[in-house]
Parts: sequence; structure tokens; C-alpha cells
Amino acid sequence: MKTTARFDNAIQKLYTAFHNNHLNPECSKQCAVGNILDNTDSWKNLSDKHGSLQLNYVGLVNQKFDKRFNGYTPMELLQIEAEFLKGCGYSLPLHHKGIRPEYPESKDVLFNGLKAVIEFLCQLDGIRNIMDYSSLFTKQRTVNLVEL
Repeated sequence: MKTTARFDNAIQKLYTAFHNNHLNPECSKQCAVGNILDNTDSWKNLSDKHGSLQLNYVGLVNQKFDKRFNGYTPMELLQIEAEFLKGCGYSLPLHHKGIRPEYPESKDVLFNGLKAVIEFLCQLDGIRNIMDYSSLFTKQRTVNLVEL
């Protein structure tokens, strides 16, 4: 399967962060986008609220000039982060009174968020969903039964 450089880089960083316990949905340096952007939080200046899909003035200027951050536009970064947070079980945008998972740093919660991000990254780059395992269960197999 042919993938893009930005996809490969993002998947590698997210995979590493997940397995090294450096994935944290409530930290702008260790969330999905923070990890994709090399553990920086400058991306949070693209929007006024964590988890929002609304670009602020800085985000709009960068979007209009087609600025890319590790291959992603400002709007794509906000969408990636929103998918991650929704996958983890948060209501968007993040707010102290909003819905959040009981254990936000549990591996199950983080895996669900990671899965949502990977599915979205595949969609962005027109790649078959690498997280789709349904084909493993849809192929019929012929089994020869031997009578004992």
C-alpha cells in the first residue's frame, strides 16, 4: 500500500508516543497534534479553544497562505485533534464542565483516540483504512472435517 510521507511520519510519532506513555489528551504537547508536531504546543495558537474546529485570526492567516506544519494545514491539525479528543470520549471543545473520560490516560481510552486519528489520517490522504480489520472476518474459509 502506498502512503504519504506526512502519514508515515505522523503514524510513527503517534505509535511511539502511545507505547512510551507520552500520549495525553489534555496536554497540548502530548496530545495527537502535539506529538505529530514534535511535542510542541505552538499549534494551539491556531484556535482559541482546545478541540475547536474554528480557526482564529492566526490560524486563518496561516491557512490562507497554505502554511503547513509537518505536512498538515492548520485546519487539518484542528480536525486531527478533534478526532483524537472525540475518540477518547471528550465533548468538544474542551471545557472543565464538559464530558470527559473517567480515566483519560488509560490505554483503552488512548487507543480509541489513536484509532480515530489513524482512520482520519487515512481518509485525509486517500489511503485504505489501516485500522479496518473487518476483512479478517468476512472471508469464508473451507474447512475439511475429518471424521474420527
